[in-house]
Amino acid sequence: MLGQYAFPVIFAIVAIGFVASGLLLVKIFAPSNPYPEKMSTYECGAETIGTAWVQYNVRYYMFTLIFLIFDVETVFIFPWTKVYRSLESFGIPIYYGFIEGFVFLMILFLGYIYAWRKGILEWV
Repeated sequence: MLGQYAFPVIFAIVAIGFVASGLLLVKIFAPSNPYPEKMSTYECGAETIGTAWVQYNVRYYMFTLIFLIFDVETVFIFPWTKVYRSLESFGIPIYYGFIEGFVFLMILFLGYIYAWRKGILEWV
């Protein structure tokens, strides 16, 4: 019983050892000379003005979320294309796969139309 857990335990010990040795080597060999200018926030060479709590337009967040949603949805299309032709070998009619893909793309398209109508895709 304990023999079946030996490989994962050894793997975990080796993984922790790699991380610990990397951190130890950085601590030993990395130069450390902290001074106030080095510890300040880097703003492309410009002096920082005010606080970091600046309000951004919510459209940037919405644009990013819409991009991520459509990007993830696109990633789901790739496995579907690989399985589409092999559906008949599982006893499933191939048109089921076509209907499934069509419904998926229609939901994606309706989401795109909704975002377009709401003006989320306008950059400025």
